[in-house]
Amino acid sequence: MAGFREIAAKDFSINPFRRIGEEWMLIAAEKQDGRVNAMTAAWGGLGFMWRRNAAFIVIRPQRFTKEFVDEASVFSLNFFGPGRRGELNYFGSVSGRDEDKVAKTGFHVERTDCAPYFAESELVLICRKLYAQPYGGEYFIDTTRIDECYPDGDFHTLYVGEVIRILEKA
Repeated sequence: MAGFREIAAKDFSINPFRRIGEEWMLIAAEKQDGRVNAMTAAWGGLGFMWRRNAAFIVIRPQRFTKEFVDEASVFSLNFFGPGRRGELNYFGSVSGRDEDKVAKTGFHVERTDCAPYFAESELVLICRKLYAQPYGGEYFIDTTRIDECYPDGDFHTLYVGEVIRILEKA
């Protein structure tokens, strides 16, 4: 955790609408063989669930990172400053099946609580997986979301993770 300091959840204050929806984040996880992969995400949320501080992420079935999150018990959410938009675009447009995105960007992987995160991040949430559930079209109340967001029927899987550590660049 060199270069980071841990902050308590009660002292954590961000605007998730801006940080997730506008500035984006990287979801990172590690397979048992030690490989790390990450993807850009602009959908998700933060809140309180099952008496736990929680993060909510969604991943489409075809994303390579989904295999990593499915296999791991922990994942990280990495937030960056405005100078990293190019790297975030890259992580969102290239598959880790085709190349090592971490090496290509020059990012440096660190670990805590068995979760990988990036030294270049400004803010990191380490999350322990609590729940995973694939979305289903039959559960949508507003079915226009299906036409707009899922024209190919590739519904996301929702993951709920307990936020077990919050790291902020020192």
